Amino acid sequence: MAEGAQSDRDHGNARNPRVTPDTPDAPDTPDAPETEAQRRRRRAQFLRELHEAKALRDRVQPRRVKAARMRQAMRMRTFRW
Repeated sequence: MAEGAQSDRDHGNARNPRVTPDTPDAPDTPDAPETEAQRRRRRAQFLRELHEAKALRDRVQPRRVKAARMRQAMRMRTFRW
């Protein structure tokens, strides 16, 4: 067996490092259909990471955040009910 394949199996899935072969939710084969619970779990993880990335961007680029707030305020002021 190739060394890289062995290390991938020992340290989790390449696409989702948190899913390991020992995890009961891990599919038996790479092309096994994903269950609804796995899909929701993977989506929740993605959304957490996306929110974290946006928060980091907001912290390191405060001028962009302020400009976005000003644009949103202008849109709200000009919106007609």
